[in-house]
Amino acid sequence: KDIEYIDSYYFNKKEDTRFSSSVGKFVGFTEQGVRNAADWNNDPSYLSAMKAQKEAYCLNHVPGYYRAAL
Repeated sequence: KDIEYIDSYYFNKKEDTRFSSSVGKFVGFTEQGVRNAADWNNDPSYLSAMKAQKEAYCLNHVPGYYRAAL
C-alpha cells in the first residue's frame, strides 16, 4: 500500500516522461514527453504491463530489503 513503482525517462538530463503506479498512467513534462505519454497511455497492453511492474518487482523484493535494513 505504501509502495510506489516509478519509471522515469530522461533526455539531455531532463525528465521527459514518468510512469507512477500511484497515478496509474504516464505523465509528460516536456513537449515530446507529453506526446509519448499520450501514446503510451492509449496502449492498454503497455499500460497494464507497467501497472504489473509494481507487483512483479516491488512487492517481491521489498521484504528482503526491509529485513536487510533492519
